[in-house]
Amino acid sequence: MTATQTKPFGSWPSPISVDLAVGSSRGLSEPRPDGDDLYVLESRPDEAGRVALLRRTPDGTFSDMAPELNVRTRVHEYGGGAYAVAAGVVVFSEFADNRLMLKRSPDAQPVALVSDPALRFADLTLDIARDRVYAVMEDQTESAIGARNLLVAVSLSDGSIAELASGRDFYSDPVLSSDGTRLAFLSWDFPQMPWDGTDLWVAGVRDDGVPSDPVHVAGGPAESVIQPKWAPDGSLVYVSDRSDWWNLYRWREGASGSAAVAPMEAEVGGPPWVFGLSEYDIDADGTIVAFAHGPEGARLLALGASETPREIPFAGDSLGYVRVSDGVLTATAGAFTRPSALVRVDLATGGEERLRAASTLEVDPAYLSTPRHIAFPTTGGRTAYAWYYPPTNPDAVAPDGSRPPLVVMSHGGPTSQARTSLSLDRQAFTSRGFAVVDVDYGGSTGYGRAFRDELREQWGIVDVDDCTAAATYLAEQGLADPERLAIRGGSAGGYTTLATLCFKEVFSAGTSFYGLGDLEAFTDITHKFESRYMDFLIGPYPEMAQRYRERSPDHYSDRISCPVLVMQGADDKVVPPSQAEGIVRALQQNGLPHAYILFEGEGHGFRMAANQRRALAAELSFYAQVFGFELADEFEPLEVVGL
Repeated sequence: MTATQTKPFGSWPSPISVDLAVGSSRGLSEPRPDGDDLYVLESRPDEAGRVALLRRTPDGTFSDMAPELNVRTRVHEYGGGAYAVAAGVVVFSEFADNRLMLKRSPDAQPVALVSDPALRFADLTLDIARDRVYAVMEDQTESAIGARNLLVAVSLSDGSIAELASGRDFYSDPVLSSDGTRLAFLSWDFPQMPWDGTDLWVAGVRDDGVPSDPVHVAGGPAESVIQPKWAPDGSLVYVSDRSDWWNLYRWREGASGSAAVAPMEAEVGGPPWVFGLSEYDIDADGTIVAFAHGPEGARLLALGASETPREIPFAGDSLGYVRVSDGVLTATAGAFTRPSALVRVDLATGGEERLRAASTLEVDPAYLSTPRHIAFPTTGGRTAYAWYYPPTNPDAVAPDGSRPPLVVMSHGGPTSQARTSLSLDRQAFTSRGFAVVDVDYGGSTGYGRAFRDELREQWGIVDVDDCTAAATYLAEQGLADPERLAIRGGSAGGYTTLATLCFKEVFSAGTSFYGLGDLEAFTDITHKFESRYMDFLIGPYPEMAQRYRERSPDHYSDRISCPVLVMQGADDKVVPPSQAEGIVRALQQNGLPHAYILFEGEGHGFRMAANQRRALAAELSFYAQVFGFELADEFEPLEVVGL
């Protein structure tokens, strides 16, 4: 720390440089114990976004199981569930060409099982006894938007593919019972998304591996069932939102229905944008360990034979990819002011061991902003929620009477929620004297199904209203400068940003990352998984074509009255560059100050460290120019056309 300086908000010198914010962070996901070993995926921005498959041996050593290969899948474009491991056998998807790869042992060289680039595989589950791997397969032989999705089994000996279930629009979560006699899986059809309605099935598995006589266990068009898992006693545990909250249920063969397990007004699970999510697990003794989160906070719970929850001490705000074995939990854990890490938790004592950190961050915690959860009034007598981050820097204060610029963050999805793990992007703002508010608008998860359904046919209205209400609420509280309000977001959050700038006159700057501008066009150019998502968000098309036009920023760009920064990946298959280019053309025609950055080699989200650095530096420079202050940082300023 240095002597405290009086400097305008936004001009504070920060130890969280752009290089530190980007270069120190790697993503950790999908930990899977295998005997005494532990496997985990690590995304590496400094290796052009490659995802490495790491193996941790009992001595604590991590090694790359497939050097130079990218362990990632593009099923549904968002991927997840890209590998499986059992008894030292590893099967994984290689991102570059969609090959399904096999390692017979940790020391073996990977070999290709399937090499057809039109076939993608995800949600892998090994069946060692039958020498096969179960998978969701996406067949794009005919087209991407018309892809065929099905459940398959791939032979580990010759790569032959056996079809197990087909005819539905989507499948996920093939899970085999411990005795290998039953297979559970999920399916759903258009226009449902998996958080709208899914069906849970259980089929017998014959000796030859063919499923037979599937039984419908739970779910339907208005019930979202996610994350089925077999318990040691042969019962099937799953998560359902039939009570309004994603809670645990248990089904037993022969029973007339399912029994609720520890009902609570909190969520166990979240929207399955990717495969392989796991927010609870079941130990060999039948104990269920679950991460529950809701408006009142997050808890780690253990449920034994009585199914009475026991809270386990947990020093964090988020927990993902929960795995339990022999009384020990392995997961990825994060906190608002602590980097995410791969952790091991003793369930008896709550003792935590950090096995591998996602970040090498070395910043005094005094520079990190700790948020508080706020509830605020919005339109229609509703309440929305957010995490508010105050400007925080022990080395600087602002002149008396001044108020900070505010950055309103609109999360993606839109069926998602504000992140609760350390984000150096946010801290890069707050340590320079910005206030930040990360909004959970109507439609966000973590607050029950009724809140999630507030966005039904209201996208572009409820989210816009709630993000605007968050900004005005904080301004009224004296926590933000009403003349320096910015809104930013990526993907669906980018759409909300653009729509807010079109339909509200509150913000004086906006940043859209790969956001939608033309909703009608999106229905024809996006991928299969989201091709009917708009039925829920806007209404059926073309019956509601006029509503699509009324909600599209492209058609109302002349109403934008402030500078806009647009950033886009050139290889984005979810929101193609044409969406960004349409809004940029409109900004040019209307003579509005703007900047546009197209990142070559990037898809839906920026994975390369150099591009992540450029994006953050550009955004900081943009706000400094628009709001009229000087950054303490020395980097090349963004060129804003017309400013």
